[in-house]
Amino acid sequence: MQGLRCRPIVLQRPGPQIHGDQRGRLSVSGEGADRTDGKRFRPPDLLQREAFGGTGGPQFAEKQRRIRSEALGDGGEEVPGDRPRAPLYGFDDDDDSGKERTDVMIGIVRVLRQRLPIQDRLMKMKIVKNCFAGREMVEAIIQHLDCGRKKAVEIGKELARKHFIHHVFRENDFEDGNHYYRFLEHDPAIPRCYNFREYTNDDEPKPASLVGQRLTKIMSAILEAYASNDLRYVDYNRISSSEEFRRYVNLVQDLHRVDVFALSTDEKTAFFLNLYNAMVVHAVIRVGQPGGAIDRKAFFNDFQYVVGGYAYNLNTIKNGILRNNRRQPYSLIKPFYAGDKRLEVALQNVNPLIHFGICNSARSSPTIRFFSAKGIEAELRYAAREFFHDGGVEVDLEKRTVHLTRIIKWYSIDFGQEKEVLKWILSYLDATKAGLLTHLLNDGGPINIFYQNYDWSLNT
Repeated sequence: MQGLRCRPIVLQRPGPQIHGDQRGRLSVSGEGADRTDGKRFRPPDLLQREAFGGTGGPQFAEKQRRIRSEALGDGGEEVPGDRPRAPLYGFDDDDDSGKERTDVMIGIVRVLRQRLPIQDRLMKMKIVKNCFAGREMVEAIIQHLDCGRKKAVEIGKELARKHFIHHVFRENDFEDGNHYYRFLEHDPAIPRCYNFREYTNDDEPKPASLVGQRLTKIMSAILEAYASNDLRYVDYNRISSSEEFRRYVNLVQDLHRVDVFALSTDEKTAFFLNLYNAMVVHAVIRVGQPGGAIDRKAFFNDFQYVVGGYAYNLNTIKNGILRNNRRQPYSLIKPFYAGDKRLEVALQNVNPLIHFGICNSARSSPTIRFFSAKGIEAELRYAAREFFHDGGVEVDLEKRTVHLTRIIKWYSIDFGQEKEVLKWILSYLDATKAGLLTHLLNDGGPINIFYQNYDWSLNT
């Protein structure tokens, strides 16, 4: 990563010994870890909770406490010597779908990486670097496999579908002829991604939903150990040197070539909300807290992952995917240009509740949490209720004044007109605030709306 260095992670205490190969895959040996110094994640019981599978309900919290206790050996019970090894967050899975398997196309890919004339070319009055012509790849495949041209083109299309290669301007999937293509690792945007380590992940891509579940599992363990009980404060320093974070950094390499186009609407919502919140934690650790407005712009636009063959930064995830390619506040341009393939992933309908599921590491931001696809709507409703309960709205009956979070002002296009917003938030307020606001709305008098100052200081 040019200009930015990842700090080394040092394990502070004896525990499982983690061994890594050059591909970033880990093996584990040694006794179970005995660390018990992390704070436990206990969601606040301020409101009636619904039972669902994300980090928004007591059933989830209890399940995570139990699983983590078994995994790290901190449950206070003596572990029998013949007991099967406890699962490690992010690497052990419940079924074979999570096991690493080399992609069936990797053999031909390795040959092509060696044989193709990869060089800089002139296209549309621009110099495009490290590319090759489609016909050159077709001929290399024919020579290597001794197959017909039609078969070679089909293989080329499959390599493009699996994100081993891309058109240099992303204009088509793959065609025989003089169109120029490059390997994913040669795309200028990819080496700047923080889940890229000089090579692409050549393992058979796992289902995006499975990778998302594993990400949620490991980040939930991190929150349980290194966040305050109410999730408002996060200990980024301790996360950076934790074993859980080390596993997370390896896990996100599985995102390189996942198929996010196959996700359902609910799966996409949960996947990208969780990815955003996890990336923010990673960004704070690797880049640091943004200071002023200029630093914040760089923070949200420059920190990116490669996901399904494309680079995604925090801005493109929030405003491009979750907000259906809407402009961010004070911006004149949309995240995606016309024809960008990522537009096919964007949610077609903007759910304003997503704003209460996004944590940008600021103290005025909603608390950090992770979601499940099956319970996404209920979990987002709970997140909104908790946010408004904890100060996201204040009602002064005597002064006929309502103080709203500045998030609603910044993203007013998602929420609607002010009076409609006041009616909308009624269902997310506790009985006291709802009663006061209902009185103001029903008596026919004017209502003064002010927006709270936004505290950008780090939630630590």
